[in-house]
Amino acid sequence: MSGAALRSDARVRKAARDIGARHGVDYTDDAAVTALLTERRKALESEQRRPAAWLGLLALMAGLFLPFGIPMSPALDAHLFPVLGAAAALTVVGVALVVHARTHWKRALRSGPLDGYREVLGIARAHGIPLAHIPPWLEGRTTSGGGKGAAPIPTYPEVAPSTPSAASPASPASTSAATPVSASVPPKPSAVAYYEHMADAGGWHDETGCLLVLAGAGGAIWAATTGTAIGYAALVLVPVAVLVWLAGRRQGREKEELREQALEYIRALEAAQAAGARVPELSPQLRRLIDGD
Repeated sequence: MSGAALRSDARVRKAARDIGARHGVDYTDDAAVTALLTERRKALESEQRRPAAWLGLLALMAGLFLPFGIPMSPALDAHLFPVLGAAAALTVVGVALVVHARTHWKRALRSGPLDGYREVLGIARAHGIPLAHIPPWLEGRTTSGGGKGAAPIPTYPEVAPSTPSAASPASPASTSAATPVSASVPPKPSAVAYYEHMADAGGWHDETGCLLVLAGAGGAIWAATTGTAIGYAALVLVPVAVLVWLAGRRQGREKEELREQALEYIRALEAAQAAGARVPELSPQLRRLIDGD
């Protein structure tokens, strides 16, 4: 969220500055927030690559799968109890290392400045400023954006929009500073709406085409080996498979063209938000598009 969007509501601006004073970050300064998010994201990625995490997973997998190798190895079967003891020890060590690594990761995720930024976002949303996009990593969600996350944006009761009549008297200078920046929100093109509709479609053409080819070949082989001529009729499935592949290729090209238009729309929204406009929240399809780029 841009600093201009936070400054568009005097109450949100004040809350953001109060929270920023506690954490030593000016959340209305776009450059400072960008630097903070970039640094913390790298730190979180480093936490996920800690040796303890990988060693823990390896030890856990070894401990869980070692007992299954006992029936296949006479040497292991001859030392059944020591092997089971080693498997139990590996499992315990693996769980301990994984928990240790996740604890450090959650501690980095819930660091003061990031917690403050999430608090600012929650307050902005409560005051009617929509959050166009929340990166999954900021809430500790998976890369696909699923789940609640280890550190979700806090939820506050909704606040009625501020009105000029409700504002207290102020000097001309402060009044001009509190006035929201006038910026237009670009309308959603029909191509972007169509992309949202078809973003989750497709993906079955390759598999279906392969199955049709295999079915056609299988029918021909059966006909050749049994002398049953009707089996050759299955060969008609081969041109059907080609048609399916062509349809999938055409849909893929169309989706790629729509994807570029969707990215242009997202960039236009980001520019409008940077200028102070209150842009709508992005659809799940557009959020996945940003996360995948």
